[in-house]
Amino acid sequence: MAIPYVFEDEIEHGVCKRLTPLIRRVICNNPGPFTYTGTTTFIVGNGVVAIIDPGPKNDAHLDAIISALDPSEVVSHILVTHTHSDHSPLANALEEKTGAKICGFAEIKNDRQINKSRIDTKVAIEDANFVEMEEAIQRDFNPDIPLQHQDILNGPDWTLEAIYTPGHINNHLCFLLHEEKTVFTGDHIMGWATSVIVPPDGNMADYMDSLERLLSYDIELLRPTHGPEIENPKAFIQAYITHRQKREEQILGQLAKGTTKIQDMIPVLYADTDKRLYPAAAMSVLAHLEGLVQTGKVICKDEIKLSSDFRLK
Repeated sequence: MAIPYVFEDEIEHGVCKRLTPLIRRVICNNPGPFTYTGTTTFIVGNGVVAIIDPGPKNDAHLDAIISALDPSEVVSHILVTHTHSDHSPLANALEEKTGAKICGFAEIKNDRQINKSRIDTKVAIEDANFVEMEEAIQRDFNPDIPLQHQDILNGPDWTLEAIYTPGHINNHLCFLLHEEKTVFTGDHIMGWATSVIVPPDGNMADYMDSLERLLSYDIELLRPTHGPEIENPKAFIQAYITHRQKREEQILGQLAKGTTKIQDMIPVLYADTDKRLYPAAAMSVLAHLEGLVQTGKVICKDEIKLSSDFRLK
């Protein structure tokens, strides 16, 4: 099953839009190839509210979030799905403005074979005019309330459950709004594109496990931080899983043909993709290959990096 992508072209940056009785959104004016129309900040509840994914450091967006609140409203919690720079950095300024507690999964583990310093996001692939990768991490993120899987946060009219979903990055959380059976998915699942997995902070095996984990929940809607809502969530998640499984099969097929380098696989595997996005594609292929090495299907004699040679075992 192909992924049934959903798109939203007509949006207004910096304008509060009520989506449901419990959910409002404000979209930051930071559109791009990895953020789509921009970072969506969600306001959950009424009277006493939670804010999900405050976004990047952006004064105009901070003002827009504050303006979206009623004068008498109190922000009790600022929830961060993960610490990429388009999601978490505004949390501190928002905390200063509102007095709310910052909540998130702080720990980032990186004890795997891949050395971050060896990853070159501009690996030479044909003559592509590359877009810079926008996956900088806020390394100093220090939440007031560290969250773990299945932790619950409450307001007068809302209940949010943290769901640990590593993969895109290993401190990624989704948040389930029980009252509406809606999951705020951060970058774990997006409607307009697949999520980029960038080792070593991202891990494909973890990502696949996290997709399966979401399937176990009784949910009716997904709300990513970038792009529109996703209906029929379980079918969409299954399509994501199938897509990744097929990509792995394609990578194994390339190896079977004697193609040993990622930079030679990308133009074949992503023939219909904008060449500017090849660095992101290369990262995802690297993540797949890391998993295949871990499971013993593929051999890499050297350190696992974009320029390595990979072969079938």
